[in-house]
Amino acid sequence: MIKFILTFFSILPLRANQFIGAMIGQYLYLTNSDSKSVVSKNIQACFADLSEAEQQDLIKKSLIETGKGLSESGFIWFNSFKNNATYITQTTGMAHLKSDVPVILLVPHFGCWEITGRVLSLTKPVTFLYKPLRKTEQEACLISKRQQGGLSMATADKKGVIKLQRTLAKNELIGILPDQDPGEEGSVLAPFFNHDARTMTLLVKLARRNNAKVLMTWATRLDKGKGYELNLIPVNVLSDSGNLKDDVILMNQAIESLVKTKPEQYLWNYKRFKSVIDY
Repeated sequence: MIKFILTFFSILPLRANQFIGAMIGQYLYLTNSDSKSVVSKNIQACFADLSEAEQQDLIKKSLIETGKGLSESGFIWFNSFKNNATYITQTTGMAHLKSDVPVILLVPHFGCWEITGRVLSLTKPVTFLYKPLRKTEQEACLISKRQQGGLSMATADKKGVIKLQRTLAKNELIGILPDQDPGEEGSVLAPFFNHDARTMTLLVKLARRNNAKVLMTWATRLDKGKGYELNLIPVNVLSDSGNLKDDVILMNQAIESLVKTKPEQYLWNYKRFKSVIDY
């Protein structure tokens, strides 16, 4: 059933796809869904300086973007990488991929993060860290759509970390989405929008160990199905102190700065602060 739905969304023009996604988001907002509850708690915590009306407006916009993210998943996954690339209307910072040192892509859950690795792999091989799905059938389908051509996947475990290290040693790209709660192992509590969030340490460890360049990488979703803008900008995630937590704090600050540019496109329906907030 899920595969059928994703296939349906893959054949729609992007504008129609995202229109339906926006309707899904409106539904999530109007029906007081679980997603609305999570988004509301996150936005109220992170944007306490906004008025109640402004918070509600951001909550609604966020859920609409969440709906678009759901519908466009089929559009991205079930079309070819080359087809995906035709919807990138503008790129910034591609020259940063040419480097004498290893390059790590820091890819927050912002905009259309799924398209980033697919498009960049057409230029240079890239390996992305990911957390496997629990259902075997869904996992197999997802891997078949993600792992193609120059794009490889590495599981979020010891074996996957070794794969990432070997990839860096070959001067190929790796991509990590570090703004999820990985549990206590391999993480520290670090501020994110003035609240402690359990944050993975792997990206900054690899950056320091390999003297790597870190590129903040994201694809902003344009209105009315007009496509995406792909951006790569160097960010500093290595503190002068050399302290691991200070490195993670710098990383979170860099992500926070990006999120503030278009906060509705961040994944607020994820329980980012589940270690400190009761959802």
